[in-house]
Amino acid sequence: MSGAKTKQTLLIPAMLDAHFPLMKFAFLTDEFDPVVLSQGHEVLPVGLKYTNNDMCWPLAMITGQMIDALRCGRFDPSRTKLLIPSVGDACRGSNYTELLRKSVRNAGFPQTRVLTLNLKHIDSDNQLPVTPVMVWRALFALFYGDLLMMLVQQVRPYELNPGDTERLRDKWFDVLGGELEACRRLTLNNMIRRFRTICADFAGIPRSSARKQRIAIVGELYTKYCADGNWNIVRFLEDNGCESFTNGLSWYVLYYIDAQLIKLPEAAAIGYRTIGLLLEGIQKRMIAAMDKYGFFSLPPLHVLKNEVQGIVSTDGSVGDGWLIGTETAGYMHHGCKKVLAVQPFGCMPSHVFGRGIYSAVARKCGGQIVSIDIDSSGTPLNAYNRAKMLIDS
Repeated sequence: MSGAKTKQTLLIPAMLDAHFPLMKFAFLTDEFDPVVLSQGHEVLPVGLKYTNNDMCWPLAMITGQMIDALRCGRFDPSRTKLLIPSVGDACRGSNYTELLRKSVRNAGFPQTRVLTLNLKHIDSDNQLPVTPVMVWRALFALFYGDLLMMLVQQVRPYELNPGDTERLRDKWFDVLGGELEACRRLTLNNMIRRFRTICADFAGIPRSSARKQRIAIVGELYTKYCADGNWNIVRFLEDNGCESFTNGLSWYVLYYIDAQLIKLPEAAAIGYRTIGLLLEGIQKRMIAAMDKYGFFSLPPLHVLKNEVQGIVSTDGSVGDGWLIGTETAGYMHHGCKKVLAVQPFGCMPSHVFGRGIYSAVARKCGGQIVSIDIDSSGTPLNAYNRAKMLIDS
């Protein structure tokens, strides 16, 4: 009973719609009970009240979610922690932790501590304690989330019985979430078997044989993976007769290791190279399972990186860096000639490493790219009109 009294709530902002239903179990410990927040755009005025409007769209939404949650009365502010992941580089996102602290204090919750999660030991006094069990659970949540996200986007636009795809996804969320919570069946061999079983399940959903145009989505993490971050652009594309594709988060993790972590001191770099090899090995098995059942995927990161040499520079590593252009060129190389780029307005990595090269990439690869800036001063209509330009072109 004393353990229940001492357990604290860990609030996690909505950022990865397809991954956090599973990833939250990585943060389930004797100390913390994780809660992924789910408020929508109604919290934006709260976020804007406590953040400078020069900061980017994700900060306003995340701050709004956090402060709204503390105000709702469901959580004891003195027994609640807020978690912010940080890339730890020159991106403004690396400042979110300190900015959120200031906002939370100004909102009247000085007793609520903000924790950071990064691999560069920045703000180490407020680092979320990471254990091997957390890392192992996160590994499984990463790839299961990737697989479910990519399968849903490829099956749902064609389903004959509306709702079949999401019901199957939710079934697997329940099954896999139960295993993650109990730390049961978490072996690599079982994960690889699960890849094949999940793909077979989705392949069995009755679907139309008509083919729709596929539009790939690239951009900054929050606007790429969070429906609140991109005005639910995936649903908009489906409602307008398209199939969309968003590449998995494991490609970003491998990019981050390649672009930043292997530049650390040699002892650490060797460790991260080893982790990268493990992740890419699992990624290859996931892709093989998708291919076996007729689903599309980009190739493993380093294959993709080699394919775009001479088209995209892989020198820029701030924020999402060279991954944005690499995925864009990769889609076109693999037959997906229309790409929708979504980024927060004023996101410098997205503008430099994305928009700055889009015309050259489109010219070299023979495709089309439309860029959408998401901002608190904009509306969904602005984003949808630009997406329609790509759909109708």
